[in-house]
Amino acid sequence: MLIIHAHLHTMAGADIADGYLRTEGNQIAELGGMPVEPKPGEEVIDAQGAGLYPGFVDAHTHLGMWEDGLTFEGDDGNEETDPVTPQLRAIDAINPVDRCFQEALHAGVTTVVTGPGSANAIGGQMAAVKTYGSCIDHMIVKAPFAIKMALGENPKSVYHGKNQAPSTRMSTAALIREQLYKAKRYQGELERAEKDEDFDMPEFDMKCEALLPALRREIQVHFHAHRADDIFTAVRIAKEFQLDYVVVHGTEAHLIAGGLVETGTRVLSGPFLCDRSKPELRNQTPATPGILSGAGVPTAIITDHPVIPIQYLPVCAGLAVREGMDYEEALRAITINPAKICGLDHRLGSLEVGKDADLVLFDQDPLTIAAKPKMVIAGGKLV
Repeated sequence: MLIIHAHLHTMAGADIADGYLRTEGNQIAELGGMPVEPKPGEEVIDAQGAGLYPGFVDAHTHLGMWEDGLTFEGDDGNEETDPVTPQLRAIDAINPVDRCFQEALHAGVTTVVTGPGSANAIGGQMAAVKTYGSCIDHMIVKAPFAIKMALGENPKSVYHGKNQAPSTRMSTAALIREQLYKAKRYQGELERAEKDEDFDMPEFDMKCEALLPALRREIQVHFHAHRADDIFTAVRIAKEFQLDYVVVHGTEAHLIAGGLVETGTRVLSGPFLCDRSKPELRNQTPATPGILSGAGVPTAIITDHPVIPIQYLPVCAGLAVREGMDYEEALRAITINPAKICGLDHRLGSLEVGKDADLVLFDQDPLTIAAKPKMVIAGGKLV
């Protein structure tokens, strides 16, 4: 496929005002300024000056975990019977034929991170997936991608009603630490058994096994945290165990932006196109991502679908612009920034040779409420 006369918003340096982009298979093969000669038999699309962007990336959702239009029958995001469940895998719960995948794709959102909710101190294994396909096994970008952990009101609210821990923030943090220490000891015993034939292998522990990739920094840990004190608890735990961590939501992160710069903390900001539904959201504002990015905190914008329907990800970026965020930085916050924060920028987030051919074409500003993609190309195929 060859797209000609497009305004390439590369997210990788300078834009190309009158450019072309060529795909081969499911990858970007070539791009540059016009003119260009089509190859024999190549499908040619004339963009007529429309803007071509990399497919949008939402780095925190529950897409396919809470199915559209269903209640308990389709709610598979929280296992509220045990506050520590790192062994649970999102890919065993995602329903890829939920119509919200199609709504995401038609809005230009081609890659998402999805997984468990925040009822548990440790909720399970998240997955990075494409929004196109019918079998989750064929849609995976990386799984497991991250371990979901949660601080603040959600775990304590769920388990307070069950008269079991955690019912305080202290207990939530303690449960996380306890399981990480168990996994660390388990790791040491495995390593010793491999080297010493006289030392018995430890009894198989699925919870510890699930945390080993996080302890080895092979996958990330995503901490649900809204309040400033919860954010710093996440940082404290992450530093203690040398985790590759990201703060999800960061509702009060704008109040502590300087401290987050010092600690090198990355933030997935949102949702903010919604009400302040609980006390820890009292300082929620759409100005947060702009304040964070302006201070130098690596920032992406998220919907937390279904809290905000995923097709409104670009609208959220537009709202952040309205509240002070630099326009180009807002575009980056739904393309290259989430890709970089999630360690997936070798495949996603920008128009560069060798990256996935996930593209979206707009003939108007994509961050406005009225904007609708003129064309979406996913995996090198026209949707």
